[in-house]
Amino acid sequence: METNNMIQLAQFCAIHNIDASFILALQEYELVEIVVIEETHYLLEAQLPEVEKMLRLHYELEINLEGIDAIATLLKQIAVLEQKLIVTKNKLRVFEPA
Repeated sequence: METNNMIQLAQFCAIHNIDASFILALQEYELVEIVVIEETHYLLEAQLPEVEKMLRLHYELEINLEGIDAIATLLKQIAVLEQKLIVTKNKLRVFEPA
């Protein structure tokens, strides 16, 4: 498997000066996906912005893993509702006067 769209977990943790156990705990809560290739752990590049948000929530705001899980769930629900609202608005445009 190619690792072009992945970053090594150890490298990510070194850059952010954090312990890998935090990222592994996020994986236990199913908030991140860690790919293991030849005994090396990788994070998907696409999920880096979300992981960095979770890092800030934990280290800067001192929110525990349960809180981060709740926040992530609520943010996903908001995103779904925003998409439904856009679809509904588009359907209602048919009835707007010209």
